[in-house]
Amino acid sequence: MMPKDQLASTRGFASMGEARQKEIASKGGRSVPAEKRSFSQNRGLASQAGRKGGQASGTTRHT
Repeated sequence: MMPKDQLASTRGFASMGEARQKEIASKGGRSVPAEKRSFSQNRGLASQAGRKGGQASGTTRHT
């Protein structure tokens, strides 16, 4: 069994410092230009897309 101090991973988001996590997370909303964020600006379009996806995923179900 490994010592407790060696069990922590040094890889991945959770192992980063809090400041680095915040830096990366803050980029999420800015990564897509405003004109491409149509769902956040048009609730009806988002609803329509969700409905379409639900219909498509239900086509392979057998009852």
